[in-house]
Amino acid sequence: MHSPLSDTDFSFSAVAELADDQRWSTWSSVEKGARGPKPRPSWVVTDDAAVDTELGVLKTGKEADVFLVERAVPGDSERACILAAKRYRSAEHRQFHRDTGYVEGRRTRRTRDARAMAKGTAFGRLVAAGQWAQAEFAALSSLWSAGVPVSYPVQIDGTEILMEFIGADGVAAPRLAQVRPSRDLVEGYFDQLTAAMGVLARRGIAHGDLSPYNILVDGDRVVIIDLPQVVDIVGNPNGMEFLARDCRNVCSWFNSRGFAADPDDLFAELIAQAY
Repeated sequence: MHSPLSDTDFSFSAVAELADDQRWSTWSSVEKGARGPKPRPSWVVTDDAAVDTELGVLKTGKEADVFLVERAVPGDSERACILAAKRYRSAEHRQFHRDTGYVEGRRTRRTRDARAMAKGTAFGRLVAAGQWAQAEFAALSSLWSAGVPVSYPVQIDGTEILMEFIGADGVAAPRLAQVRPSRDLVEGYFDQLTAAMGVLARRGIAHGDLSPYNILVDGDRVVIIDLPQVVDIVGNPNGMEFLARDCRNVCSWFNSRGFAADPDDLFAELIAQAY
């Protein structure tokens, strides 16, 4: 859900010199292929005159931090939206803990990059950060176009992904692990999640880290997040185990809410769809 800030009242003179927490929109400066898929939602602000303003931190993590950003056209309150900016950490400030198992079966085009990542050099870690960002942006773009409930990916610029903010009035939607929904909502959530997992399976992939902590609840719908580690269930030798773990994690939460969900049945159903 998007929350355009109707009370934003900038003027061009006011932003002639931007504040420390502002920048001009990077929409037009990113390279070809770095913008979200079409048809784009009407709320996406593409104006060159737009300004990005930092509004605070949404989440910190081992691999990336997520910030709240307003993109608005000065003087036009209707051309404004709130975005989540996911920024993968620089080589000096993080070490990926998921690389080994998830990236098996993936290929790196440039041998120099592959050697640097294998050696764990500073350049290699920077390349890895960019690859994780690219992997997540590609997954979001593909899955959003397929109708999977994920955030719309607005753009990617280096190691930063700007995407749809799920929440209202600057407050993020809760994670599935945090909510106590009614029986009807629980059943609806299960149907949505299993349908989404089915779409992934038919594409030969699994989320790889799906759990109640990587699923947001936005009213009566769920939104799947954190997708950099999407796993090829055939090309990755651990692919089937990742898929089975996703099934166990999801079903465990629903069973804890009194809704019967068999992870083995779900796994078998997804495998059938995959093949």
